[in-house]
Amino acid sequence: MGNSYAGQLKSARFEEALHNSIEASLRSSSGDPQPIFTQLYLEPEPYPGNMEDIKSKADLHIGEPPELMNGHSSNDLEELEDDDDSDSSSPPLPYLQAPAPEGCCTLDGFCQAGKDLRLVSIATEPVEVPAGFELVGAKSPGVPEHILMCAVDRRYLPDENGKNALLGFSGNCVGCGEKGFRYFTEFSNHINLKLSTQPKKQKHLKYYLVKNSQGALCKGPLISWKDCKTRPYSGSASTSKPSSSSSLSSKEYGGNSGHCSSPFSLSDSPPTRMTQTSSVFFGSQDLGRDCSFLKPLTSTPGNKTLPIVPTALRVNVPANGLGVDGRPPLLSPSQVSLGPQVQGYRSADLGESPVSSAMNSGPPKKRHRSWHPGSLVPVPPKAVPVPAIRPIVCSPGSALGGSSPQPPVAGVIQPQPVTTGETVIVPDNLLNSSGVRPVILIGHSTLPYFYGNVGDIVVSPLLVSCYKSSQLKERTLEILGLNSSQLLCVDTMILLTLQYLARLGSEQIPLREELEQIVLKAMLCCPGGPGISPSQLPWLARLEASVSGGSVQVVVTHNSLGEGISESLRSLSEGTLHQQCLPTYVVIICASKVGGNEFCVLVLGKYQARALAEGMLTTNEFLKEISYELITGKVSVLASHFKTTSLGDNLDKQLVRYQRRRKGQVIQPFQGDVTDYIHSQEAASVSPPSGRDFPTVELLSKVFQIYPTQLSVARSLLSQVCSIADSGTQNLDLGRFSKVDFLVLVPPSHILVHQTAQRIQQSGVLVDLGIEEASSAGQKSEKYVVRLDGDVHTKMESFMKKVKQNPYTLFVLIHDNSHVDLTSALSGSVCHGELQGLADRVVNCQEVLDAMNLLVLQVSCFPHTLQTCQSRISIHNEVHWPSNKSQQGEQSANELIYFGLRDYSNSLQWGVASPILRCDDAFEKMVHTLLERHPHLHSMVIRSYLLIQQYTEAMMALTSSPSLRDHITPETLAMVEDLINAPSREGSQGRGHMLLVRVPSLQLAMLARERLEDVRDKLGLQLSFAVLLGSPVSELNLPKNFINRLRVWRGCENEDWVPHTYEDLEGLPCIVILTGKDPLGETFPRSLKYCDLRLIDSSYLTRTALEQEVGLACTHVSMSVIQEPKKDMVTRESDGEKAATSLNDGDELERPQSNSSAVTRTSGSLAENGVSSSDVADSSQKPSTSMFQPEGAISSDTGSTQVFKQECDSLGSQLPTNPSKTFKAPPSLCSSSSSSSSSSPSPSFSSTQRPSQSTQCSREPKPVRVSPRTVIMSRAAYNLLSGESGSQLSSFSLLPHADVAWSSPLRPLITHNLQGAEQSMYYRHWTTARQHHADYEAPLVPHPRRLLLSGPPQVGKTGAYLQFLRILFRMLIRLLEVDVYDEEDEEEEEETSEVTTPVNNQLPDIEEVRKLPFDPYPRDPKFRMASPVFTEKMQKCLKDLKQEGESPTVAKRETKSIRLTKFAAHNAFHHCEECQHYCEAGPATQLSECTFHAFTFCSSMLGEEVQLQFVIPKAKERHFVFSQQGSHLESMHLPLVSTKDPDLLKSPIFTPTTGRQEHGLLNIFHAMEGAAHLHILVVKQFEMPHYRKYWPNHILLVLPAMFNSAGVGAARFMIKELSYHNLELERNRLEEQGVKRQDVWPFIVMMDDSCVLWNAHQPAGSSETSDGCSTLTNVSLKTVLQHMETTPKISLYAMCGARKWSSNLAHKSPSKPFSRCHLHDFIMLNVDLTQNVQYDLNRYSCEEVDFNLRVNSSGLLLCRFNYFSLMKKHIPVGGNKDFLVKPKLMEIENPAPISPSQYVCAPDSEQTLMDAPAQFLLERFLQSCSHRLFPKAVKNRINPVLSIDSYLNISPEISVCYINSRPHSTNLNHQGMLFSGLLLYLCDSFVVSGLLKKFRFLKGATLCVISQDRSSLRQTIARLELEDEWQFRLRDEFQTANCSEDHPLYFLTGSHV
Repeated sequence: MGNSYAGQLKSARFEEALHNSIEASLRSSSGDPQPIFTQLYLEPEPYPGNMEDIKSKADLHIGEPPELMNGHSSNDLEELEDDDDSDSSSPPLPYLQAPAPEGCCTLDGFCQAGKDLRLVSIATEPVEVPAGFELVGAKSPGVPEHILMCAVDRRYLPDENGKNALLGFSGNCVGCGEKGFRYFTEFSNHINLKLSTQPKKQKHLKYYLVKNSQGALCKGPLISWKDCKTRPYSGSASTSKPSSSSSLSSKEYGGNSGHCSSPFSLSDSPPTRMTQTSSVFFGSQDLGRDCSFLKPLTSTPGNKTLPIVPTALRVNVPANGLGVDGRPPLLSPSQVSLGPQVQGYRSADLGESPVSSAMNSGPPKKRHRSWHPGSLVPVPPKAVPVPAIRPIVCSPGSALGGSSPQPPVAGVIQPQPVTTGETVIVPDNLLNSSGVRPVILIGHSTLPYFYGNVGDIVVSPLLVSCYKSSQLKERTLEILGLNSSQLLCVDTMILLTLQYLARLGSEQIPLREELEQIVLKAMLCCPGGPGISPSQLPWLARLEASVSGGSVQVVVTHNSLGEGISESLRSLSEGTLHQQCLPTYVVIICASKVGGNEFCVLVLGKYQARALAEGMLTTNEFLKEISYELITGKVSVLASHFKTTSLGDNLDKQLVRYQRRRKGQVIQPFQGDVTDYIHSQEAASVSPPSGRDFPTVELLSKVFQIYPTQLSVARSLLSQVCSIADSGTQNLDLGRFSKVDFLVLVPPSHILVHQTAQRIQQSGVLVDLGIEEASSAGQKSEKYVVRLDGDVHTKMESFMKKVKQNPYTLFVLIHDNSHVDLTSALSGSVCHGELQGLADRVVNCQEVLDAMNLLVLQVSCFPHTLQTCQSRISIHNEVHWPSNKSQQGEQSANELIYFGLRDYSNSLQWGVASPILRCDDAFEKMVHTLLERHPHLHSMVIRSYLLIQQYTEAMMALTSSPSLRDHITPETLAMVEDLINAPSREGSQGRGHMLLVRVPSLQLAMLARERLEDVRDKLGLQLSFAVLLGSPVSELNLPKNFINRLRVWRGCENEDWVPHTYEDLEGLPCIVILTGKDPLGETFPRSLKYCDLRLIDSSYLTRTALEQEVGLACTHVSMSVIQEPKKDMVTRESDGEKAATSLNDGDELERPQSNSSAVTRTSGSLAENGVSSSDVADSSQKPSTSMFQPEGAISSDTGSTQVFKQECDSLGSQLPTNPSKTFKAPPSLCSSSSSSSSSSPSPSFSSTQRPSQSTQCSREPKPVRVSPRTVIMSRAAYNLLSGESGSQLSSFSLLPHADVAWSSPLRPLITHNLQGAEQSMYYRHWTTARQHHADYEAPLVPHPRRLLLSGPPQVGKTGAYLQFLRILFRMLIRLLEVDVYDEEDEEEEEETSEVTTPVNNQLPDIEEVRKLPFDPYPRDPKFRMASPVFTEKMQKCLKDLKQEGESPTVAKRETKSIRLTKFAAHNAFHHCEECQHYCEAGPATQLSECTFHAFTFCSSMLGEEVQLQFVIPKAKERHFVFSQQGSHLESMHLPLVSTKDPDLLKSPIFTPTTGRQEHGLLNIFHAMEGAAHLHILVVKQFEMPHYRKYWPNHILLVLPAMFNSAGVGAARFMIKELSYHNLELERNRLEEQGVKRQDVWPFIVMMDDSCVLWNAHQPAGSSETSDGCSTLTNVSLKTVLQHMETTPKISLYAMCGARKWSSNLAHKSPSKPFSRCHLHDFIMLNVDLTQNVQYDLNRYSCEEVDFNLRVNSSGLLLCRFNYFSLMKKHIPVGGNKDFLVKPKLMEIENPAPISPSQYVCAPDSEQTLMDAPAQFLLERFLQSCSHRLFPKAVKNRINPVLSIDSYLNISPEISVCYINSRPHSTNLNHQGMLFSGLLLYLCDSFVVSGLLKKFRFLKGATLCVISQDRSSLRQTIARLELEDEWQFRLRDEFQTANCSEDHPLYFLTGSHV
């Protein structure tokens, strides 16, 4: 059997059994399409020759005549040549064909009716095909490059076995539609075939035509006419079943039967179906004898070939369907651009394809995974296209599965004839005779045709991209710092390649990335390279090779490369190379004068050739290859080798002998060593020491802690979500959500599901989010985790249903370990028993993308495959785990720190005796010996068998056969010894270590488990350690005795408890054989000590594949373990000691169990509006988050070192499960600075803890060292991980993932410093998704609601994202909450009132209200720092006031967080469907739909005309009256007092606002219950554009520019003036319509921009209870206003208002329903009655108190409705906050802060002048420095300062007595009062000297007179005759510190004489 590597299926019976077994196994996996896989191996009867097989593949898509490779008889060959000649020679001679009828069209490619039949022209036109007819393609010698379309009756075509075609013909012309041609001759004339030979349908009807995904017709599979001819040649009759040779069967299998050739071939149209020729690939010696030649095999980039295809096709195709037979002229001269669509693999599909029925022998064809598909590939003139076979998933019934991209070449390419001399015959028995399957690395060349025993060679495109620098884009060259003149010539490339190969070690293989860097460096340092003459090149090449010591040889030929390859292969097969030492590499150079230099590399090193060939397979492919070798029995030779021990004894016999000798006794499990035996029954009953003294795993594992790093990552995620919401793109509206819900998608691993569910349960997040009750959360956590397997669709459907039904819940879909399967849904399949493409189907489905209330968070430790240039995740939405460096500074030696991949690489520099990253060289040597002996088997099979033998013999050596010790590698022996002996060491209490053995192949893993268990049991070790198979598809399966042991350790009473996760195995001595294609992120317990990765070798040549294996060992370790080796201070303890310490050290402090939901009840507040809250440190979120400690529980040691182990993602267990690790709560767990969380430990808290915990709290813990796991690797992986310390590149330079490709042949070197965002940028620039990748056809714009969290393996990502959910929920609640002021009014002494009317929503009686006294004292807490107003009652509360007045420091105002209700007022961040039209602009054009109107009136107070500007949106114009021309604004509509419309709101609402365009609560739509109302924002002129932008639908009243720096007094003044003027205008207008003047509504509402909610008191029941309890109900603003407006005799009230809310109001009813007192913040003002009382327009503060006092003293009624209360939101920005007072002329860079005493100065002094309004400076000065002006008044409440006609705040220590100078005003009785001072502020003509003489003053009382300027100051003093009683000095005159153009205010002080 020439091609023995391919294996041989021995009998039909075996085939049948195989068929059934595979089919059954595939059927069981899911309900996907029926497996076509089975046909890979099986055919009913064997066929002799391989040629058929090759033909089936080469022809499938190259478009050659089928005869080309059929080659079973000389006739075939002759016919073939015949055909080819006719294709290309001079015009054919017509054989005796009748002349065409006159006038007919005779043009080639057209029928006689003149209609075009060429497929290329009519592929997209609708063609009518009668029932029972097929569309087929005919070839015409006149236009060989075209296929002509015909319709033929299916009965006259062969069936799928190539038989049963009826003789004769029946066909129609698809051009002109003529039907009923009964003879093919006649038909051939009609379609102008112009044949030179007898027309035969078999010869000229070539292909079926099928539709591609675009619906265009294209060339399909060949019509298999000649299969019957193969029979005579083989000895046996057979009927193979070409399953896609008829369109029927093809459709049956979903189009292209699951597999298709490379994405496009270069014939007429993309290949869409593959023909199945009927030969089973047996006996490759026939191939050689049978001089038929294999189609040229071109290399095509990036083609994943069919995993199991005959070895004869091992020549791989690097360029998808490039140069059909290698004749470039039809393309561009030397290359064809393949564009990005070349990635030709859509992940193996539906099992396998029927195409493989032709290829039942032999392992998968190979493709190097780092081959880059999108690059330009030179088309070889004599190329070797071994077709890449591309599996494609197709929907059943479609004519084609997956679209094959159209070839990017214009014109049509035809097959060209082959010329001899450009072919290479591969010798028979090459592999058998030489022991090596040579690999040909394509260089700068086009390879010859190969034929003969092609199964024994492999063509690899590994290095081809390194030679493509000429195709680099300008932009790339620029980035690399190159220009086109620096590109290297071919000669230099050859020498560089030689140099590189010569320097490779004997156990290294060439790496593409390494050579690319060498090429790049060469370009940078020596542009263009030296000029080399043709005669020098061979000499220089040999010189370069000479340094290799014979490992590199150079062969120079002058005719063609084929000559050199042919010669090398011949000498290899003849053994001539054997006699000398076989070179590792032969570099073949063709120094041709005509075509320029070409070269390729022949790899002959046994290790290198095998590694390169195996490295070309994807993981799926080599796992299939392994299962193939096991199923077909190819391993039997190897298995029989391992039946004997290393000493030559029969292994099984020895074991049985030893078993008999033991007589049923077993090795004692816990005490003693391997020599102590007890009887098995007795042993089974021995129970391990209980966990009472040893803190149990159970208790520890309940503690789920969030550590600072996790918290900061969670906050970063939150911050990112907020920035999406803030981006203004409307992609996420956080304001509308009130709940958070989530679903976690995990790779298909049962253990991972349990592990994630356990984390969710322990974290308490379900309770915290309020989605589950605390009682049931434990059982329900699994429903939030979904495995990506066959059931995912139903679960996702119900999840998406929930998403649609709950628009106000924000859902988070967490895709954990999202790098695991990113195959696109189109190419997804059942691959090696695993479903693929599911993640794409779920995460990228349209429903998920469109849901506005769904965030997708992809979590990955190897995110590289998500970071290509087609990534669906914006780079701004990536959150990266912070590096260790940023944390190390803060940690002590015993703290835990993450130990990851980088640390393993760095540990090689530690220089310790026993490194933690090791390569088992002894094992590698044994492997090499075996590899040479068994060249036909995959190296992983050999490694696995050897590994099993090593463990077997190690167990024997330690028990029964010590003589075997010398034959076991020291690494293996040490691990097994530790495994068996650790449990019996002192203090271990029976606990031992876990040893993890990674065996990717399930079959090999099962074999290993079975074998090791068997040996263990025969040696009596069955109670010493467990052997488990860790498979993603199954649950953990542990013998009962081990489960009991774990239960005892955990103190678990539950009899049904079984371990579900690897963490549950903490402390159990065991070997876990971890299988599966990839590690899926499961967490291993702390007791895992060894990771055996010796099977992970050169097949793992992408960064993700390699690093995720080493990631299994990553964990958190003690800081000291890392520091010591680095400092080289202490020799590291030996393995034995380490084992003991990490297991014992019993005493330990346990953390109390967490009551996880305690936190959210008391979360501290995030920042205002939460929208950018993530950076605000929420005190309650310090490291504790998921729990608060009861205060006493940890008081004993909070001062000692805090331990932070990050809760691990997968090593989460690290915290919980290690019995010997201390966890102390950081102090922040006990004391939370947030006022709201101080009460967090609830009374029930301690009851949830177990009794044992509290007793352990007081112990002093002993810190324990936690050491990193030891990793044992293969040499290939070790070299890559040792990184720059070795000679090779480090793993991070490799292609990041098999699903992506480099976008450029050269790129900057990636360094290990490139992490996080920088690394993401690098990969996003330099990698692209392959065609089968889910992102391949991703939209150009990344998805806005998708985030990526990346962090190293096992670092704690699960904890971080669960914490993210928690703080996201808190933030949403915060968005729905506001901080409102919660301050109690200073209550006045209540007089016992005679009538206690129930506080009902009654209306005030004007007479009753008039009887009430007015309380002038401003009691609202916002006036706490203002001067008290003197009243008669003041003496009563004097003592209290004195005490209170002693500390005038500004106290922080109390606030309380209140949940918004449906009646709340909102800021600009609120969006909902209801109020969308109210506050949001439509398209930008609408801004111009506002009209600007000037409104001018004369103000008596200002004494001049005032012009105000209105901005009125079109929709609001109905509220105004315009002149008849419609342009002039005349007035604003006012309703009538008499109108009784229940829905009408009569009062216009004015809101003065400044600096709060975003944060002001100006959206009162919900507060008004959507009712129509008139709301006017009063804004300063310079802020008008801002308010217009945020509130385009609001009416704006713009104040004149002169008020830009004025205070709120000016706004209130203008509102009132305008309203009165408007009232007069409306009275005049309505009077003309017959309305009484008094009937026009005189009220307006003036409301602050921080009023958020309104409440009404409802009495509790009809009979008032003694404690006066009542309930507060939230009501709308509309309710409040309408109630006030219905007050009887409303026109007699000057002002109405509501009281301020405080939390105490909720507990007691107001003592009286109405009060006469100060009203502010929200008032209903009668502008008619208050016509003569004005707001002080100069004021910045206390303008309301001043106004209220004046209104009251004018005899007008103020009425407060006590049963309404108003909540005011604390808004930290904008409003009437302080001006920043700064010097007018800034001389100093950083001036010292200015004190208020500097706000005034002597007139004309040199003092620094301020840049602030004079009035503001005066108010601030009086507030702070009045004790200097009125020394006698300080804290003297009996003798207040007399203030006439105004109230100014002159500090809270000084009382003010307010007197109104107007005649008939109501004033306080001042008889007998002595005043301590007199304040005259801008007094008018009503203040006369006679008035002042009525008041008496203390001796030494002081006076302060304030005027606008110096002259009016003097006039006032003279007019009021002040000098009679007051003494003035010149130096007592002051001014505010303004320059003269800022109009300073002047004041004079004096003292009473």
